Amino acid sequence: MAAIHFLNVCDGDCCVIQHDSGRTSVIDVCNARPADFIREAVTKVLAETEKGVLGNFNQKQYPVNPISYLKTLGITDIHRFVLTHPDMDHMDGIKEFMSEFRPANFWDTDNQETKEFGLGADGGYREEDWSFYTQLRDGKPSSNPKRLALYAGQSGMFWDRDENGEGGDGIQILAPTSALVAGANECGDYNDCSYVLLFQTSGYRILFAGDSHDATWEHILANNPNDVTNVDVLVAPHHGRTSGRSFDFLDIVNPTLTLFGNADSEHLAYGAWNSRGLTKLTNNQAGSVLLEAGNKLMAVYITCKAFAERSNQHSFEHPGRSGFHYWGVIAR
Repeated sequence: MAAIHFLNVCDGDCCVIQHDSGRTSVIDVCNARPADFIREAVTKVLAETEKGVLGNFNQKQYPVNPISYLKTLGITDIHRFVLTHPDMDHMDGIKEFMSEFRPANFWDTDNQETKEFGLGADGGYREEDWSFYTQLRDGKPSSNPKRLALYAGQSGMFWDRDENGEGGDGIQILAPTSALVAGANECGDYNDCSYVLLFQTSGYRILFAGDSHDATWEHILANNPNDVTNVDVLVAPHHGRTSGRSFDFLDIVNPTLTLFGNADSEHLAYGAWNSRGLTKLTNNQAGSVLLEAGNKLMAVYITCKAFAERSNQHSFEHPGRSGFHYWGVIAR
C-alpha cells in the first residue's frame, strides 16, 4: 500500500512517497537543518494544548525536520529527489538532506536562476544550500546522484515503467516543457518551469503542483485534460497562496481534497476553493498529513490531535504510525 506524506515544514514544501515497489521519492525539501531537531522535540508537547482547541491550531510554529522524519520511517535510501524549481523554500537544507540520503536520482530543471545573499536579500535561507545546489546543477555530469532534467511526456525506467514495460512507480510528468523553461529563463520568474507530477496508485490520482503558474496550467489543460480532471488529491500550487493568478484550472481539476502549505491567512486563496465547495487542509491546521491508498479507500491521517478531534468525532490514533490521528477518508 503506497503512502504519501505531506510534511509541515515552515513556509516551504516537502512531500514523501513510499511506493508499492519499495522505492521512495521525495519532492522538494525545507526545514532540513540540524538545529531544527530541537524545535521538533517540543512539537508533541505543544501541538495538542488547549489553545489549539480554541481555534488557532498554530502548527506552523512546530515544524518537522524531513531528515529525522524519514529516519523514523526507517528510510535510509531515496531513489529519486525532485526539486520542482529553484526557490529556496523548496531546497532549504538540501545540502544536509543530500549528504544524509544520497539519492540515486536528482530531478532538476535547466534553469539559469541566480541569487544574492546578505543584507536581508536571502529571506533567512542559507547561501551554502544555494551553492551546493548550483554545483549539482552546473557541475560536470555525475552518477551520484544522476541528474535528470526532464520534460512533460517523457517516459523512463522506474518512474512510469518497469522491467516489464508496466507502470513503474506511477509517476507521470505533466510539466515543464522546454518552452516553459525557456520562458522562465527569459523573464526570470521560475514558477512556470516547475515540475507538475501526477502520481497514480490503487486507482487514486494525486497531483503535485510545485509552484506552477498560469502558463503551466494552460499547457496541462490543453494537453492532459483527462489526466487532471476530478483528481483525488491536489498538493496546491504555490502552497495555496493567491499569487496574482487565475484559479480557473480548479473547475477541471476539481480535487476531492487539497493540501495547502503554511502562509498567513490573508495570502491563501481560500475564496477560490470555498466558492467551488472544495475541501482543503492546511499545514497550520493539520500539521503533517499522511495519505494511505488502499484498494477502496484512501485514509487521511494528521498529526494535530486537537484538529482531528475537532473535525471528526470518530478520530483515533493510527495503529502503526506514532503521532498520526485519523481525519477522514477518500472513497474511490
